Amino acid sequence: MTRTEPAGTPLGDAFHLYDTTLRDGAQREGITYSVTDKLAVARLLDELGVGFIEGGWPGALPKDTEFFSRAAKGELPLKHAALVAFGSTRKAGAAAEKDPQVRALLDSEAPIITLVAKSDLRHIERALRVDVDEACAMVRDTVEFLVGEGRRVFLDAEHFFDGYAFSPETSLRVLDAAAHAGADVLVLCDTNGGQLPLGLAETVGEIKEKTGFRLGIHCQDDTSCAVANSVAAVQAGATHVQCTANGYGERAGNADLFAVAGNLVTKLGMEVLPTGGTAELTRVSHALAEIANLAPDTHQAYVGSSAFAHKAGLHASAIKVDPLLYNHIDPSSVGNGMRVLVTEMAGRASLELKGRELGVDLAGRPDALTNAVRKVKELESEGWSFEAADASLGLLLRREVEEVSGEKSDPPPFELESYRVVLDHRPDGEVVSEATVKVHVAGERVIATAEGNGPVHALDAALRQALLPYLSWLDSMELADYKVRILPSNPGTDAVTRVLLETSDGEHEWTTVGVHGSIVEASWLALCDALVHKSLTVASELEQSVPELGVAAVGG
Repeated sequence: MTRTEPAGTPLGDAFHLYDTTLRDGAQREGITYSVTDKLAVARLLDELGVGFIEGGWPGALPKDTEFFSRAAKGELPLKHAALVAFGSTRKAGAAAEKDPQVRALLDSEAPIITLVAKSDLRHIERALRVDVDEACAMVRDTVEFLVGEGRRVFLDAEHFFDGYAFSPETSLRVLDAAAHAGADVLVLCDTNGGQLPLGLAETVGEIKEKTGFRLGIHCQDDTSCAVANSVAAVQAGATHVQCTANGYGERAGNADLFAVAGNLVTKLGMEVLPTGGTAELTRVSHALAEIANLAPDTHQAYVGSSAFAHKAGLHASAIKVDPLLYNHIDPSSVGNGMRVLVTEMAGRASLELKGRELGVDLAGRPDALTNAVRKVKELESEGWSFEAADASLGLLLRREVEEVSGEKSDPPPFELESYRVVLDHRPDGEVVSEATVKVHVAGERVIATAEGNGPVHALDAALRQALLPYLSWLDSMELADYKVRILPSNPGTDAVTRVLLETSDGEHEWTTVGVHGSIVEASWLALCDALVHKSLTVASELEQSVPELGVAAVGG
């Protein structure tokens, strides 16, 4: 906890990848970290290999005070990062050593302190209500005191770019006061997030040339330029860049740590993470989203599930020749993967690549490929959507291959005779659904009835009751997500419902789709696909572990 420099990165202290998820990122609407959450976030960031982790504002927020206390007691051993406490300079007219807020920064036992200070004349005069001399003295006195107490100090020059444009002399005086008092890094903050890359880079270069100080950059994303501005600042001479995980932050957010790191490593060749760290970007991004209780951004650069997903047939044709023709980097270098999406836009190359991804070889089966392309386009025109339902698409492709080749795989785990669902509105106002299914499984006819809190739940419960004695693996399956969409239909016709069903067995998740005028039937189709997909997975695993058994043991 006493380390003041990053460890484990080839660039060491020469370049700082600084994370402020636990302070600035926590200001995002909808995020509320507990102290336990904050410790978990810090551990993940350290695993990734960031150089500095800003833990919060001790003394101002009780949870942050507790976080630093628990970290100091050994709950946060850091391998790569140095821990940073954030706070403000002394109050106007007070002595730094007697200011309670400054004392709280020392009490945190953090080896590094980042101080925030106004650097815009308008903020100094209107918000602080002091003159420039006193504002600079507040900075100088606080930095000198903390440095004298053995702390390394960084300065966040708040509203710097707006202030520099309004009164360059004032902003430079604030930087000068901090630097000559012993601050190691002067961070230029685009606090309002209004800068654009070319102008920001020009200012950073100008400040660097005028002062010779070590500069950092902190960008908000109000113009959607936080990442671009951060990278531009680095190219202009900044050697310290502040980010937040997944761009979390107030208003439109901050510079996204994963995009900034991805750009610095893959585009500028800067090894800002330890060996192997870049390949962990996707995993850590998703884990941090889970802690924040936010769904990962599927279209996030580098780490989003759609970051390397291709839909158009033209792209797929080129990808078939060389995946890098339409990927700006190898997806695996950031821990991600390439996907081919299959929709009505799909061509032969798209479907062939997708089949390969799903374990269905279409390359040597032109007739099956032709039929599959036609089938997908027909179904898509009727409202089916396979781009988010790989399990259903895999089953469709297998059926087309079997039909053309005449080769029949093992039958599905069960066959439906019929099902019925009724809704019971009881006198006390309770609404209960009851479903009855009649199926054939393992050569027997089975009838089962179950209740549920809705028709689909009841149907799922009845089917499980019927099949569980015969399919032991069914007990591991559970519904992970259920999405319903009512599709536009032709005038005079009934609405069509599309259901996406995400199923999990504790180790893997897969998505299936069903489309029908009845939401129950659409759900049934998706549910059946989920079961068949699982049965094929079980059969494949048995074949691999005990080849001589084949798939006869699929029933359990």
